[in-house]
Amino acid sequence: MTTTADSQTPIIDGAAHAWVVNNPRFPLDPGIATCPENMPTIDESAEHLIARMATFGIDQTVISHVCYYGRDNSYTAHCVNAYPDRFTGVGLLVGYRLHSPDDPANPARLEHLIREDGLAGLRLSPIYDPDVEWLNDPVSYPLWQKAEELTAAFNIFAAPHQVSQIDDMAARYPGVNIIVDHYAMIDITRPDSEGFQPLLDLHRHPNVYLRTSLHTPSGQKLPYRDMWPYLERAYDSFGPRKLIYANDYELLVMKDLIPFFTSQDKEWILGRNARAVYRLD
Repeated sequence: MTTTADSQTPIIDGAAHAWVVNNPRFPLDPGIATCPENMPTIDESAEHLIARMATFGIDQTVISHVCYYGRDNSYTAHCVNAYPDRFTGVGLLVGYRLHSPDDPANPARLEHLIREDGLAGLRLSPIYDPDVEWLNDPVSYPLWQKAEELTAAFNIFAAPHQVSQIDDMAARYPGVNIIVDHYAMIDITRPDSEGFQPLLDLHRHPNVYLRTSLHTPSGQKLPYRDMWPYLERAYDSFGPRKLIYANDYELLVMKDLIPFFTSQDKEWILGRNARAVYRLD
C-alpha cells in the first residue's frame, strides 16, 4: 500500500474515467452518450487504470462514469465489482442527454446503482444545461431525499452562475456529501467577477467538499502554477479536511510541490477525505 507522508492512509484518486472500445458487453452508443461528438478509439479500461495507479503510487480510485456511455452505468459497475478493493464509482443519471430530472423513477434508479451495482453516488452536471435551472428545482427533491437516505455522494460539475443552486441543496440536504468539481469552472483571468467567492463560501456547509483538480480550469501545463493561488484560497476557506485530490498525474503536485500543505494536511487531502466521503472502507 502506498501511503501519504508518514501515515498509513492510502492514497485515493478522487476522479478517473474508464471505458472499453469494441466490447459487445459494454457497447459505446453515441445515441445515448452525453458527448457523442468525442467517442474514443482506444481503451482506458479498469486494468489500464490499475496499471496507471501502480505507476503513480495510488491505492484506490473513484471512477467518474464517463460521458461515452451516457446513462448506461454498466461498465463502471463492472469495474467496481471486479476490483472492489481498488475502485468505487459515481454514475450518470439525470441532466443533459440523460434521464429528465422530473422522472419519478430516478430515486429507484439511484437506489439500484448504490445497493445493487455498488456505486457511491452520482455525478450531476448542470454545466451542460446553462439555461435550465434543474439542480435545485423541486422536481429534483425526491432524488436528493433518496440520496440522503442512502448516504450517497454527489459530484457536481457546475458553472459559476450555478453555485447558488449548490448552496441551496447543500443546506436542504445536509446528509448528502457534495463534491464540487473543477472549481465550478471559474475563469481564472477574472475569478472574482466569475463568482469565486460564492464558491469559497460553500465551505460553511459541513457536507460540501472541493476537488483539487488543477488542470481544468488552468491555462497552463503541469504543474498548473496559475491555479496555485486559487488552490491556496480554497485551502484557506475549506481547510485540509474538505479538499479531495483527483487526477493521477497531479499527485506529484499535491504531494511534493504545493508549499502550503503540511504533512498532516496531505493525509486528509490525498486519502482520508475521499475514504470517508465515498465510503471506501
